[in-house]
Amino acid sequence: MSSGVIFAALAYVAWGLFPLYFRQVAHVPALEVVVHRTVWSLVFVFAVLAVRRHWGWMRALWGQPRVLGAFAVSALLLSGNWLTYVWAVQNQHVVDASLGYFILPLVNVALGFVFLHERPRPGQWLAVAVAAAGVLWLAVQAGRVPWIALVLALSFGFYGLMRKVATLGALEGLALETMMLAPVAAAALAIWSAQGQGALVQGDIPTMAWLLVAGPLTAVPLLLFAAGARRIPLATMGILQYISPSLQFALGVWLFNEPLQPARLVGFVLIWAALLVYSVEGAWTRRGRAAP
Repeated sequence: MSSGVIFAALAYVAWGLFPLYFRQVAHVPALEVVVHRTVWSLVFVFAVLAVRRHWGWMRALWGQPRVLGAFAVSALLLSGNWLTYVWAVQNQHVVDASLGYFILPLVNVALGFVFLHERPRPGQWLAVAVAAAGVLWLAVQAGRVPWIALVLALSFGFYGLMRKVATLGALEGLALETMMLAPVAAAALAIWSAQGQGALVQGDIPTMAWLLVAGPLTAVPLLLFAAGARRIPLATMGILQYISPSLQFALGVWLFNEPLQPARLVGFVLIWAALLVYSVEGAWTRRGRAAP
């Protein structure tokens, strides 16, 4: 149990500190960062598979078009999520990105209701309603829909839904997803290089080093997350996952000095209140079930 908490907490801390990394490659276009992240993630994951001599799952995929089709969709969702997040960090929208991951648990409740026929409890519906009010308030204050937060929450929510019904683990799934994205990513790098563009041609050594690091930075938190998820209850995971957006929010406000007007803060307070309702309701329900 304690080791599982440590593994999961490390994963969420790593994800919460990602803005620090993406600021190091802020001079590289977001699409190019995602392309490098895809290629070097595949290289790193293949190295892990080689060390573990874990290739049998690939042979089992042949003749399973539905599995391959599901992972093609999840790969597109993942790449879209990556692109949106990198662009947000590079363009001083870290606070907006954190909002997306604050509302993600509540998006998961809604997706489970629609697609998995799960029946949320009244307290969970209350949390979703309060969160929706917070998003609506932020939209009214900004004069526009908070699209960054919604794209991040919906893309990762649907990605999680696809992975929930998938048959592969975290390492194998990431390997398959990056294998599907890698041909397009490698082609893009080749075209940019042939045209004398891109970091491979124009970048200096520090820039290339930061881009190469994207591989382990992507894979290691996922492996820690998988190790933690196997050792602790989902309820504990649900509480720990707020580490990530909390760190992102703190970085955006106090390190990157992104503006946060008092009126906008009301929307975040509503989101936090929804998360509190969601967490307390879950703990209350579990305690009631555990009572003799």
